[in-house]
Amino acid sequence: MGKTVVKLIKGMKFLGQGKSGHSIIMDSALASGGSDSAARPMEALFASLGGCTGMDVVSILRKMKTEPKSLEIEIEDERATDYPKVVTKLHLNYHVTGKVSEENLKKAIHLSLTKYCPIANSFAGIAEITSSYVIKP
Repeated sequence: MGKTVVKLIKGMKFLGQGKSGHSIIMDSALASGGSDSAARPMEALFASLGGCTGMDVVSILRKMKTEPKSLEIEIEDERATDYPKVVTKLHLNYHVTGKVSEENLKKAIHLSLTKYCPIANSFAGIAEITSSYVIKP
């Protein structure tokens, strides 16, 4: 089992460090007592989701011999209005450039979101997850 440690730096700025030894800095808005100097924790979570599924998709496409030239993932979220304001919907839009077939990309996205990405699968049953894609040569 991995261990992550999160420490208060100052104000509302926190430093998180995972077992890899790499760090993530998080902060809150000025109105919440922070200095607005880093990503919010939910932004870090959504960025982690994008990184997780992005790594899966690239890995799967490489195995299919159709590596993309580039990949960008836009993530839109909807949250409940009442506290704890949980995530209710996520939409991931994958923008791929290169000679990637639509069939391969659809399969790679599906496998990532339903089988391989632990972050996406942690949202299963909690939030509705949808996806779309754009392929540009």
